[in-house]
Parts: sequence; structure tokens; C-alpha cells
Amino acid sequence: MQIRISWPAGHLTATLADTPTTAALEGALPLASTARTWGEEVYFTTPVSPAREDGAQQVVEPGTVAFWTDGDALALPYGPTPISRGDECRLASPCNVLGTVDGDPRRLATVRDGDPIRVERV
Repeated sequence: MQIRISWPAGHLTATLADTPTTAALEGALPLASTARTWGEEVYFTTPVSPAREDGAQQVVEPGTVAFWTDGDALALPYGPTPISRGDECRLASPCNVLGTVDGDPRRLATVRDGDPIRVERV
């Protein structure tokens, strides 16, 4: 499945794998939320509350689309967070990995804390 994530200064698409969390998220689309930033990560709450899946990861590659089950939020890291070691993307806790951002994830640097976010299926 492909999704489009939009905010005032830009947008991107992401390709998601077929997972239980992706299916739950798909059922809630389109959705609107408010962006939060944490270091070089954008995250925002969603109306779904899936369980942590086997294979959840805390350290991921830039551009990973992850679901933070502890906060019912999509997490989009594009660089180090406050708890990273070096240049790694370390999430707050293990997250369900859903897919990857298409293209350069550094476009997420234009998201500002408090920006409105919209997610829809492409």
C-alpha cells in the first residue's frame, strides 16, 4: 500500500508492507493529526491502537515508517533522536516497522512541531 503524508511545507509518499498494523492504519485513512518533532524524527498520533508485533525495532534506518505502539503514533525518523548513539535513528521504544519513505527522507526536516498532518491512501 502507498500513502501520502502532507504538511504545510511539503509532502511525501511511503510504501507500506502488508502487516496487521498497516491494515489497522488503512482502515483509519484518511486521517488528520498534529506533527510533533523529537530530534530528527516526526511523529503524530493516530486513531488506531495495534499491538506491538514480532520484529518490532528500536534502531531503524532513516526513512523507515514505524508505528510507536506506546503512543499510538506513526514515527518517521530521518536522522538522530535525542537518545541516538552517533548517527543512528533510535526510536523511543521498539516500534512496528511498516515500510519506507519514497525518495529522500530529509524532506521531513521541513515539518515543524505543531504543523497539521494529513495521511491518505495514494
